[in-house]
Amino acid sequence: MGVHLTPYLSFAGTAREAMGHYQRVLGGELELMTFGEFGESAPEVADLIMHGSLRTPSGMLLMGADTPPGMEFRPGNTVTVLLHGDDDATLRGYWDGLSEGGSVDVPLEPQMWGDVWGQCTDRFGTTWQVDIGSEGSDTQAAGTADPTGQG
Repeated sequence: MGVHLTPYLSFAGTAREAMGHYQRVLGGELELMTFGEFGESAPEVADLIMHGSLRTPSGMLLMGADTPPGMEFRPGNTVTVLLHGDDDATLRGYWDGLSEGGSVDVPLEPQMWGDVWGQCTDRFGTTWQVDIGSEGSDTQAAGTADPTGQG
């Protein structure tokens, strides 16, 4: 087995909604487990998501959970998720879905290094970068599409 990058996102009680949204945008199989399923009976915690995983048809894995009481929640600025490849239509569809209801930090448009790149913050506070490169481009091979230094 190789090395894989798997983003794990934290939410303040919106993990179920956020992970469902990501499933609608990215496709795939979503598994959610609540704190209650693992013995937590306090009503304010029992229905929160302890662990969620989304496996997409293209092989991506995204994980997320609600931050349990007593732990600090730091929205959005701790994780940036990079989606990159050469499938223009698919990546633009992801961009449209992820930026819907959120904010566009950098528009999805041609960049000086030759790829089409943009950055948005979705309605849940997570920052996403989308990089559309040509097949075999240096950015695609290296996975280094982060000119902002955030990811």
